[in-house]
Amino acid sequence: MTTVSLSQRAIQIKESQIREASRYCEKFGAINLAQGLPDFPAPEALKEAARAAIAADLNQYADSWGWEKLRVAIAEKMLRDNQITVDPETEITVCCGATEGLNVALMTLINQGDRVLIFEPFYENYIPNLATVGGIPEIITLTPPQWEITQEMIEPAFKKGIKAVIINSPANPTGKVWTRTELELIAKLCLQYDVYAITDEIYEYIIYEQEHISLMSIEGMRDRTILVNGFSKTFCITGWRLGYTIASPELSAAIRRIHDFITISAPAPLQYAALTAMQFGREYFTNMALDYKRKRDMLYPALLEMGFSPVLPQGAYYIWTDSSAIAQDADMAAFRLAKEALVAVVPGTCFSHPDRAKVNGLRFCFAKKDSTIELAVKNLRNLKL
Repeated sequence: MTTVSLSQRAIQIKESQIREASRYCEKFGAINLAQGLPDFPAPEALKEAARAAIAADLNQYADSWGWEKLRVAIAEKMLRDNQITVDPETEITVCCGATEGLNVALMTLINQGDRVLIFEPFYENYIPNLATVGGIPEIITLTPPQWEITQEMIEPAFKKGIKAVIINSPANPTGKVWTRTELELIAKLCLQYDVYAITDEIYEYIIYEQEHISLMSIEGMRDRTILVNGFSKTFCITGWRLGYTIASPELSAAIRRIHDFITISAPAPLQYAALTAMQFGREYFTNMALDYKRKRDMLYPALLEMGFSPVLPQGAYYIWTDSSAIAQDADMAAFRLAKEALVAVVPGTCFSHPDRAKVNGLRFCFAKKDSTIELAVKNLRNLKL
């Protein structure tokens, strides 16, 4: 038998614990409160637009940068909602999901051995994303329930020497919404220490308290920020894999070269359909956030009642809670919930420093039908803590 010689990046990248948690659903017949995919339909107008685009035979390669009309619509959205003026011709790149956007952003900025600051708990993808470019994670752990940062806490990482910082707001898995004060601090340190920022803003419209502020809008950060966003979460189309990056012309030129040779273009008919989503009125976004807040308020008090220690999220559609009430560590807690309560959630090890000996934390997703949440709560209440 031939010995397989794998690259170091292949060895470093582990299987997704989020997808593994979803597999518990099949193994135990559990309810999926793990993966961030809604179990309710996407907007009918959006589906109809996709069907119409396919029927019209818009099925060949799109412009690698993204369909021009979609880029123009994104620029209009950035000015309207983020107070940022963007040139759709030179600063917007439509890509295959925010996942690709984050990867090409890192490929654009990071060399082997460069350090990148991330905040724990962090989105699962950041560690493997860094592994693909040889970046080294510089991790700062935030503390619930506010998850706030201070200059004393984070400046040592900047002094140590980092090339970039990743800001996720609203954040997965904590639901933290970064404040203007915190973003201004990040901006000040980026300018002082010549650091770039990559912002993951995929949940920007799913917000309950405070306001969403793009770091790119903070003074001094316009040309040293790569903004990553997409359509998946806002429009309930996680399977479409449609996202975009926004950056200065110089950064975007590099992003576009890399993107072109990785995926060529995002799916053409879905780009045409996404233009329909961009034309939804303000009422759509308001109602979506209110609906998710209502779902949050169904699950959060139930977790409190059951003896968990949940943190009320300000945004996104996850609830983070300590898991020590049901097991010694997060992995055991997630397994017990799946097996005994038939509810699949994601263990906190997924969002923590890979060398951490012990993690207590679980992520519950509430982007589900009311009936799904109600059944999950019923099952959880039957669990003997």
